[in-house]
Amino acid sequence: MRVIHLSAEGVSIVIATTDDGMPEIVHWGAAVTSAESDLLAFVEAEARTGMEGDSDVPYRASVLPEHSRGWFGAPGLSAHRGGSGWAPRFALRSLTLDGDEAGAGVTSAGAGRVCAELHDAHAEIELALEIDLTPQGLVRTRARVRNTAGAPEAAPLEIQSLAVALPIPTSAQEVLDFTGRWGHERIPQRHPVVRGDHSRVSRRGRTGLDATLVQAVGAPGFSASTGEVWIGHVGFSGNHEHTIERTDGRLHFRGGESLLPGEIRLAPGEEYSGPWVFGSYGCGLDGAAARFHSYLRERSRSSRRPRPVTMNVWEAVYFDHDHRVLVDLAARAAELGVERYVLDDGWFRGRRDDRAGLGDWTPDPLAWPDGLRPLADEVRALGMEFGLWVEPEMINEDSDLARTHPEWILRAGPDLPPRYRFQQVLDLTHPGAFDHILGVLDGLIVDIGVSYLKWDHNRDLIAAGHPASGAPAVHEQTLAVYRLIDELRRRHPDLEIESCASGGGRVDLGILERTDRIHPSDSHDPHDRFGILRWTGLLVPPEMMGSHVASAVSSVTGRTHDLQFRCAVAFLGHFGIEWDIRDLGAADRRILGEWIARYRRHRDLIATGRTVGAGELDAMSPQVRGVVALDQAEALFTIITPATSPDTVARVRFRGLAPDRRYRVSVSGSDSFGPPWQVPAWLRQSPELGGDGDGDGDGEREGDGPVIAGAVLARVGLEFPTFHPDRAAVVHLAAVAAP
Repeated sequence: MRVIHLSAEGVSIVIATTDDGMPEIVHWGAAVTSAESDLLAFVEAEARTGMEGDSDVPYRASVLPEHSRGWFGAPGLSAHRGGSGWAPRFALRSLTLDGDEAGAGVTSAGAGRVCAELHDAHAEIELALEIDLTPQGLVRTRARVRNTAGAPEAAPLEIQSLAVALPIPTSAQEVLDFTGRWGHERIPQRHPVVRGDHSRVSRRGRTGLDATLVQAVGAPGFSASTGEVWIGHVGFSGNHEHTIERTDGRLHFRGGESLLPGEIRLAPGEEYSGPWVFGSYGCGLDGAAARFHSYLRERSRSSRRPRPVTMNVWEAVYFDHDHRVLVDLAARAAELGVERYVLDDGWFRGRRDDRAGLGDWTPDPLAWPDGLRPLADEVRALGMEFGLWVEPEMINEDSDLARTHPEWILRAGPDLPPRYRFQQVLDLTHPGAFDHILGVLDGLIVDIGVSYLKWDHNRDLIAAGHPASGAPAVHEQTLAVYRLIDELRRRHPDLEIESCASGGGRVDLGILERTDRIHPSDSHDPHDRFGILRWTGLLVPPEMMGSHVASAVSSVTGRTHDLQFRCAVAFLGHFGIEWDIRDLGAADRRILGEWIARYRRHRDLIATGRTVGAGELDAMSPQVRGVVALDQAEALFTIITPATSPDTVARVRFRGLAPDRRYRVSVSGSDSFGPPWQVPAWLRQSPELGGDGDGDGDGEREGDGPVIAGAVLARVGLEFPTFHPDRAAVVHLAAVAAP
């Protein structure tokens, strides 16, 4: 028996295997501090011998469960070679920890990577498993399959599915996952764990607007701060599956790529690697989410410098590009304190609407007779970076590129797939198409001086086959997109990229490890956006979520909200504007400028603090999103009133604060929370949340505002009015020195 115990940041994972068996995770959850001898005794104590040690021997599901050993759930590997070899039984060749062979008994370490090499000599398949515990306490695992058939004429090994499994205690009896649509992603749904499979499969060729993003399983009634929670996520941007599987005495999160028929057919010597599947454990949703945030912050370029306040011009001008108007917008944005200016769709050849031009990535000669360089230079002269919208994976049939290279459009047969958004999909697996798009993007970045790409993906992939053969192409297309982004970032180390896909249609760790932020939704309606930001934030830290203030009347929902509410909801994110600010009155200009200054002052806290939330279990209570400094010296909380409530006030707790410290309160937000006599004194008496562009000005006035003990704020809370719907307050709590 070999046992490996890894432990980091309050999480343990215990992996056991016999000399010839597949690794099994016997514990994943709270850190285990037992001695190695006790761990070995625990593993041996649960052994079941079956009938006289020879028959009916129970099978405990491994990381890649095997039907051939008696597993009747979904097998981890489903494959065959011409109809045979479909029930492989793998034998262990080696088991290593960080490259060193693990011996008999227990091997203990902190963070580390376990690799198991296995094979089935009869089926002629090699299997490699990786189980990684990161320094953040995040588990990730993946499998790789290799066809080792010796005869060149052997039938290819067809992989139908490859999905790894992470065990969860059966005491976790409730599931939280998500659905959605365009304009309203991340709608939560909760239900009990049931026997059998609860699968969420995306076959859209991208993560999907209705994709679940994560599956969380926990103790009944788990919340942001309470109950043990296990979160699973598949880090892949193409077709994929998230599944909760409950069988006899076992509960698993299972994840992997969802393969199309015949998509992976391995010739002798070829191999297929599944995507990384992630698991995060914590006390409450926020505890589990914090591990994803730390993991991304360690890898993302967005952690290198403060997040620049961004203006995107889409909802200001749409396709109507006029140099003078856009320069005017840039000048007004710079006056407000905007630091990045992004020119959206409509700048390239023939692009007067969404029916033509995709693929022809040169500035339109009618709208931009001198190209985009003059505008970019004017933007930079105003002290802002210049960004550009692109959609390089798509093509309009009405484009010069489509007319020149019709063989570069994905299709499963002779006819093109149905149009969506008047688009088709460019075959980036074709070397010519890949090189063309890489060259075009590289040229734009160099010639114009682009420092930021808003990278869009506005349609699902339907009948996406290689044009020459009709074979499915989603898997290879996804990897080609990764290669394209990786190469651009290699050539341009300071280039930042936003992942947008009709809003939040491509949000996963596969794309997030290559980009610097995501566009959570095409809807900027703050009423819906608060929940979209909250639930997307289970995976994505706030500074990587674009969070823009748009017009008073939402272009998507038609709802109207005041400027204070819109700014307050957008504040805890990567703050920006998507609005025609030419018509701003003096009062709104002052308000927007104040919020931009506040963001610039507090953005380091937003980008480094630990996120907290509350109120998700009660639709009639205030909802809370917060960020608390790691040293608990300060915190920001956005609180919004419910749509309706039978109460005029509700108590809100400010979680994450140090109970033995005292905090000075400042507040900004909606102008009215209801009748003045119903608004608590702390809201009326607190000074305005301060802000200045560089973070070195007066800010909140020293000595002003109530000072309240952290223990009271975190454990008791303060009453918050719920009289009016769609009101928001941003509360800043700053620790004061002990008297």
